[in-house]
Amino acid sequence: MPDEVIASPWERLRRHTPARIALGRSGISVPTAQHLAFQLAHAQARDAVHRPLDVRAVADAIEALGVPTLRAHSQASDRAAYLQRPDQGRRLDTASATALKAERQGQPQDLCIVVADGLSALAVERHAAPLLAALLAELQADVRAWRLTPAVLVEQGRVAIGDDIGERLGAQLVLVLVGERPGLSSPDSLGLYLTWAPRRGRSDAERNCISNVRPEGLDYPGAARCAAWLLRAARERGLTGVMLKDESAPLPRLAHENASDFRLA
Repeated sequence: MPDEVIASPWERLRRHTPARIALGRSGISVPTAQHLAFQLAHAQARDAVHRPLDVRAVADAIEALGVPTLRAHSQASDRAAYLQRPDQGRRLDTASATALKAERQGQPQDLCIVVADGLSALAVERHAAPLLAALLAELQADVRAWRLTPAVLVEQGRVAIGDDIGERLGAQLVLVLVGERPGLSSPDSLGLYLTWAPRRGRSDAERNCISNVRPEGLDYPGAARCAAWLLRAARERGLTGVMLKDESAPLPRLAHENASDFRLA
């Protein structure tokens, strides 16, 4: 049987990645099909940034998992303010701050889950509930039960708003699910950010991040296992961020573990 004929050897790789590789060339430009595909991807990314979050649908999906929800809003009054004033997206507005303070329990809770639209409401609508379902299943196996605050759904929220919310609800840990900045092949990527002892003023160095959660990236079971490991480790050690390394999966072994086995070409 004759060998398979492939027009471009890059075609094999394109089957395994949504990355923009092996686009081809037409004169000094790319072929028309690839140019149109780029324009479509760019439009999808812009739409994801400006899409309003369907809070009711996301709340219904999360409550179906047995998790009560609360609604909140950042100080950014609308999308234009959110994009132009990142600082406003990191703080609760007055009404939300007052309402959440009234929800605080008498004793500290282990975990507060915050779901924020971020830069892609599409990512939250598609992936927040399935990811939480997988994560809750992982945590149910723990001998020491997890005490959860109601999940808080935030409009016009950025990652750091979880610190404001976690502090007001008296949670030891906050896990923020947020829509990530869209890429040209990933308008619906969800990010997870974990912070121990949340309080206003925490830095990004004090958080752990799990990125690109979606079926085409890091799938729900994989993200849930990683998040569950980090949550357990954070609760046990009382820290997150640069001092907490993800050891949920062993590092791959090299074919030659002895440095003397390596030779320069």
